[in-house]
Amino acid sequence: DYIWTGQSYTELTGKQNAYDWIIASHVIEHSVDLIGFLQDCENLLTDTGILVLVVPDKRYCFDVYRPISGLAKVIDFHLQPRQFHSPGTVAEYYLNVALNYNHPCWDSESPLALEFAHDIVDAKNTMAIEQEYLDVHNWCFVPHSLRLLLKDLHDLDYTHLGEARFVNTIGCEFYLFLSKTAKSCGLSRKQLLKHVNQELQLTRVW
Repeated sequence: DYIWTGQSYTELTGKQNAYDWIIASHVIEHSVDLIGFLQDCENLLTDTGILVLVVPDKRYCFDVYRPISGLAKVIDFHLQPRQFHSPGTVAEYYLNVALNYNHPCWDSESPLALEFAHDIVDAKNTMAIEQEYLDVHNWCFVPHSLRLLLKDLHDLDYTHLGEARFVNTIGCEFYLFLSKTAKSCGLSRKQLLKHVNQELQLTRVW
């Protein structure tokens, strides 16, 4: 076991090109630097290695009221690195996190009775906490918004990991398999955007 304290994964483990599998279940949405996380995983993987991402679908978890994350913030947070989540991220999280019948996750068939988990006082108090990591979701996705983001990051040379396999939402989460040898998800940007719009239209909030 390795206890991560902010360094690169290569520095942490003393290894490079060493692992055939990395499984990150409900991890990437917490990362401060999403691109840095992908690059760290890429450095640890063998040439045929696979990074498996298990990711919450924002439509079926406490992020339901939050906007999907876009390319601009992902790149900006990488080019202007920080150790902790920004005050804006913390405010957005605490003002919008919702529970469904007091549960943080549900599926597409669940009845809905959404209630906010926090209030403005919580948001103000947590925004005031500095130089400390607060465990919040920095990034929110529907399945095809993350597929599009990863395609764009690959095409912009921020990562060499391409989509090898995609499994659509089961329950409250979806799955992406990334590898150095995979080049494309097989869909154009326009096709991916069409799917994103369709997924957002299916979001139920009341």
